[in-house]
Amino acid sequence: MAYHAALYVFVFLPACLVVYQAAPQKHRWKVLLGISWLFFYLISGKLIVYLIGTTLLTHYTGIWLALLKEKESRAKEHADRAEKREIKKKYQKQSREVLAIGVVLLLAVLVYLKYYNFFIENASIILDWTALPLPLEAKQMVLPIGISFYTLQAIGYMADVYWGKIRAEENIFRTALFLSFFPQIMEGPICRYADTAGQLFEGKSLAYENISDGYVRIFWGLFKKKVVADRLSVPVCAVFEHYGDYHGAVIAVAAVAYTIQLYMEFSGCMDIVLGSGKLFGICLPENFRQPFCAKSAAEFWRRWHISLGTWFKTYIFYPVSMSGIVKRWNQFGKKHAGKYVTQLGVSAMALFPVWLCNGLWHGARWSYIFYGMYYFALILMGIAVKPGRDRILKVCHIREDAVYWRIIQTGKTWVIIFTGELFFRANGLKAGLSMFGSMFDGFDVGQFWDGTMLNLGLSRADLVIVAAGCIAVAVVGHFREQGGTVNGRLGKAPTPVRWFAYYALIFAVLIFGAYGDGYQAVDLIYAGF
Repeated sequence: MAYHAALYVFVFLPACLVVYQAAPQKHRWKVLLGISWLFFYLISGKLIVYLIGTTLLTHYTGIWLALLKEKESRAKEHADRAEKREIKKKYQKQSREVLAIGVVLLLAVLVYLKYYNFFIENASIILDWTALPLPLEAKQMVLPIGISFYTLQAIGYMADVYWGKIRAEENIFRTALFLSFFPQIMEGPICRYADTAGQLFEGKSLAYENISDGYVRIFWGLFKKKVVADRLSVPVCAVFEHYGDYHGAVIAVAAVAYTIQLYMEFSGCMDIVLGSGKLFGICLPENFRQPFCAKSAAEFWRRWHISLGTWFKTYIFYPVSMSGIVKRWNQFGKKHAGKYVTQLGVSAMALFPVWLCNGLWHGARWSYIFYGMYYFALILMGIAVKPGRDRILKVCHIREDAVYWRIIQTGKTWVIIFTGELFFRANGLKAGLSMFGSMFDGFDVGQFWDGTMLNLGLSRADLVIVAAGCIAVAVVGHFREQGGTVNGRLGKAPTPVRWFAYYALIFAVLIFGAYGDGYQAVDLIYAGF
C-alpha cells in the first residue's frame, strides 16, 4: 500500500481519521502508533522486526546516555574544580562509547542488508586477479522499506541526547511513534526529535482547515506523480534500459526527462506525506524548496531533499569540521600553507565524507558513489574558484543579482543537475559513462522535431499533458519562491473559485493520470533507497 495508491488515499487515511478522532485526546498518540505499526506491517510484513529492534536499541541507548549524565551531575555536586574536570572527562568518554555502540549496531544492520552483496561482488573481482578463493557468497537480501530513513532518524536522536540538545524519552512507545510515524516511514522527511515529537504526542482534534489543506496537498502530490512522473517513466525506461540503441539528443532528452520524473515523483510523494501529517494537525518539515531555481550545485542541495542534507550537515559535516585531525590541519596550514589553502583543505576534509555517504546512502552501486563524488568535486571547485570569480565580477562590474547573470547561473546549474541525474539513473557506472559519451555522438537538434521523440512511447497528447503539468508546477513554484502559496491565495478567494480549483485538481488527477493501456504502475523511486 503505497502513498499514491487509491487504497491509501480513499480508504486507509479516512479510516485512520475516524479512529483517531474517536479516541480520547490523551490516547490519540497511541492510536497513531498503532496505525503506524499496522501500516508498516502491511507494506513489509514480518520485516517489522527490524523497526522494533531499531526502536529498542535507540530508546535504551538514549536512556543509558541520560543515566550517565545524571551520574555525572551527582558526582560533581561536592567536587572541586580539578575533580570536576576529571569527572567530566570520565563520563564524556563513557558517553562517547555508549553512543558509538548504538550507532555501530544500527549501521551494522543497515550495511549488512544493503551493502553485503556489493562488497562480495567487488571482493570477488579483486580476488579473481590474484587467483585467491573468496570464502563468502552473495545472499538474497530482503530490505525493509524505509530502513535508510528511520536508521538516520534513530542515529540523530541518539546524537542529540548525547549532545544534550534533547532529553531522552522515558516512554519507549513515544520513541516508537517518533521513528515509525506512518506518513514518513517510507520516504521521509528525516526528522529530528525536537521537530515533531511535541506535535505527535499532542493529540490535536481534527480541524476543517487542516483536513482541507491536507487533502489539497495530497492531490497536488498525486497530480505530480500520476500525471507527469508516471507518464515520463515510459520514455525514461525505454532509453535507459536500452541505451545502446540511442545516441545524441535522445540521450540528453532522457536525462532531462528522468530529472523531471524524479523531482515530480519525490516532491509529489513529499506533498502526500506532508498533507497526510497535516490531516492530524502535524506539520512535518519541508523537503523541497524550488530546487530548479538554484544558481549553483551547493544551492541546489540546500533546496533538494532538504532533510537529508540537513542530517549530513548536522551529524557528519559539523563533527568532522570540529574533529582533531581538522584542528591539527588548521594549525599546520596557517603556519605553512596560507589561509586560502588551509580553508580549502578544511572544506575538502569535511565535505568528502558527506558526499561519500550521500552516494552510498542511495544504494550499493558504483554509479551512486560516482554521483556523490561528482557533487563533492563540483562544490569543492566552487569554493576553490570563488575568490577569483568574485574578483572577475568586480572588475567586469557584474552584479550577482542582475537578471541576465542569474539566468546564466541557473542554466549552468541545470546542466550540472541533468548530467548528475543521468549517472544516477543509469544501470551502473559503465552504462552511465557510455550514455554520457554517446550523447555527443551524432547530436542532431533536428531530432527534437522530426518525430524521433515520438518513438519513445509518448504521443503528442502525452507530451502536451506533460508540458502543461510542468508549467502548472512551475507557476506554483514561482509563487512559493516569492514567499506566497497558491493554497493561501485560494483560501482568500470566493468560495466558488476555490472549489472550482479544488475540483479541477481532482479531475486532472482522475482524467489525465497515466492509467490504462500503455502505462504500468510505477513504484515510488525513493522507497527503494
